[in-house]
Amino acid sequence: MRTVRALQRLSRDLVCPCPPLLFVRSWSVAQSQSCSSSSAEKPMPGNSMLRHLTSKIKATGPISVAEYMREVLTNPVMGYYVQNDMLGPDGDFITSPEISQIFGELLGIWCLSEWMGAGKPSRFQLVEFGPGRGSLANDILRVFSQLRGALGGAAVSVHLVEVSPKLSQIQAQCLTGDQSQVSASEDEPVYRQGTTTTGLPISWYRNLDDVPRGFSIYLAHEFFDALPIHKFQGTEKGWREVMVDIDPDEPGKLRLVIVPAPTLASTQLIQADEKRRHVEVCPEGGVIVQRLANRIAKDGGAALIADYGHDGTKTDTFRGFKSHELHDVLASPGSADLTADVDYSYLRRMAGATVACMGPISQKDFLKNMGIDTRLQVLLRNCADPSTRAQLIQGCDMLTNPLKMGERFQFFTMLNHSRLTRPEQSKRGKKMAPVPKMGPAPLPVAGFSELGLS
Repeated sequence: MRTVRALQRLSRDLVCPCPPLLFVRSWSVAQSQSCSSSSAEKPMPGNSMLRHLTSKIKATGPISVAEYMREVLTNPVMGYYVQNDMLGPDGDFITSPEISQIFGELLGIWCLSEWMGAGKPSRFQLVEFGPGRGSLANDILRVFSQLRGALGGAAVSVHLVEVSPKLSQIQAQCLTGDQSQVSASEDEPVYRQGTTTTGLPISWYRNLDDVPRGFSIYLAHEFFDALPIHKFQGTEKGWREVMVDIDPDEPGKLRLVIVPAPTLASTQLIQADEKRRHVEVCPEGGVIVQRLANRIAKDGGAALIADYGHDGTKTDTFRGFKSHELHDVLASPGSADLTADVDYSYLRRMAGATVACMGPISQKDFLKNMGIDTRLQVLLRNCADPSTRAQLIQGCDMLTNPLKMGERFQFFTMLNHSRLTRPEQSKRGKKMAPVPKMGPAPLPVAGFSELGLS
């Protein structure tokens, strides 16, 4: 109970009215639906990505949806994420941290909660995958700074996994001002380093394997939905893969086809007891989850994954977004974001027994459990401007309303098994053997149970 009360005090310290935190962001989110038909738009003249893809297909035959997504999104020369700043009102989509500061603040509390629940290790790495414009990390670090007393003397460091050079520049400006430097060699595992505006060391990496080992809290917000997926269709002859091919009637367009023969993916990635007739599988996401699970099991820590998702129930969710509108996934490749809902049942299966898994739980329930209503009321009490008050209310409604983002986004966590285990203590008498005695109950996992703020 002592630790629970300490966490509650942390939250109350954050929401105290001196000074109020008011960083309201503009927002708009397109309603999502599947969009995986053949391309309806005329291809843009000179679309180099389209030419690249058609050349590849002519040389090797139809390509998997996973290969299509990988080329379109992360090709080192023409990839959508490599070339574009796709976030914010002028981009193709807006994420939860861009909608309301409260989202990031509550995730900051969650990180502190898991650090406390693990026994307050002396070293604390915050690792974020695909940090966007840096808004989420910025809000979390503001919480860490405001509640630095709770962190004691812990050595906190920030580690960002980002493949986009353009976005890393934006993140560096947001988080460090001009206090970061790019590595002299592109082959360096750490390609940018600096110091945050709150005084913490920060580093950028291209993949998880380069991030130092040690106790870490891993955050992946709208990261897994952009990883490449394979699509499969059940047929009378068994499972067949859906692939991308050139439209024979219009050579300048692409189309989705069901290949007649089994592929390696269709024979390896479908579960024997699968009941759906159309399935999307993200093996790259499975590999990352396994690596995270191994790190958490050996080094301690936790991972929090938040994304569009489902628990093994949905089928065709592959879609594109451009200028906040749905966009045909095959039209003008490289000009729009591509995404697919995360199958949390698959991630749980890939994590196996290595770690303890909780969720998925809806964003609405997670944020309500974290105290979003309390935080909103404190901000409103310290804000007299009618426009700002309206934006605060609208932002929270967008995050929690079941008809908006409240149910579509899901939260999932992986924890070290010791995190949920009541520790044993030993009591030794003068002439007695050690007698095990149960220690205090573990701190509840915030967000997945009520924080109990008052």
